[in-house]
Amino acid sequence: MSDSDKSKQLSAISEAIRAKRERKGSALRDDIEALEASLIADIEAFDLDAAERRARREYLANSGAGMVDPELVFPEIVPQRAAVSVPPGPATTPADESAAAPQPAAGGASLLDQLRRQAELRQREMHSALAERTAINEAIDQALKHVFFFLHELVQQLNIVKPGIPRDYPLIEKHLLNNLDWQEGFADYRTQSQSAGALVELVTFSYHLKGKGSLLIERDGTAVERFRTTLFDFGLPFTCKEFKNERRYVERAEFDISHDVSVSARWRADFNQGLIILEARNLERLGSMHYTLRPAAIDQALLDDFGRLVLGQPNRFRELAKR
Repeated sequence: MSDSDKSKQLSAISEAIRAKRERKGSALRDDIEALEASLIADIEAFDLDAAERRARREYLANSGAGMVDPELVFPEIVPQRAAVSVPPGPATTPADESAAAPQPAAGGASLLDQLRRQAELRQREMHSALAERTAINEAIDQALKHVFFFLHELVQQLNIVKPGIPRDYPLIEKHLLNNLDWQEGFADYRTQSQSAGALVELVTFSYHLKGKGSLLIERDGTAVERFRTTLFDFGLPFTCKEFKNERRYVERAEFDISHDVSVSARWRADFNQGLIILEARNLERLGSMHYTLRPAAIDQALLDDFGRLVLGQPNRFRELAKR
């Protein structure tokens, strides 16, 4: 092939490539122009008023527990009608209206009018119940706050004074844990999450009593494990020396029990029942105790007598807690 032929062939190829690029560019421009025209048409056809009505309708329809006037939700299609006057019916109690089922229209009252009255009554009842529950929860919250501040200051003073606690803790038979002195106390509280209202739901109070010496108690046979379990339940520190026979069976054991008592009291909110539950351990005696209090019963007199109970002094705490 001559140089002239090669040159012509290359020119033809270049021309074909250039034409193909121009066709692609033209097609791309056409696509872009078509897209622009479509967007412009959508913008021109967009109805701002309709969009606002739709947004308002969605907001109103999802609010008010379904008690929104439909004329506010659908203002563009409110039908024309004459006002209907509804003569007053016989007086009914809220319980009668709440329990009554929809009846056929009578005396000019439509079915929807009757349902609307019943729905409004039900909504008022729900609001009333919610308001009552909120008031009870707030009363519990305030009562527990008073409890915490009292106990917090109580332990601050007692941690400095470290008084003796004139209380006997009977353990078994004639054995007692007594002559105990205050060592250290602590008070704390816990609230609900912010989403639940951040109400105080728990106040904790704990302290440690300690005396000199220890008790040496011996148990035989199966009583060894029962007594060991009892000491664990009371939270008493002890050591145990076991005596086994030739078959490695524990015949008896000696328990060395320190004069050392840990006391706790948990003031817990029961929002469902509207009460405060006091769960105590080793407070008046060894073991667990349970008190149920109304929020209104927690006042300065009751807190003072709880403090006297802690100190082993004469008090009326149980009597005041039952109010």
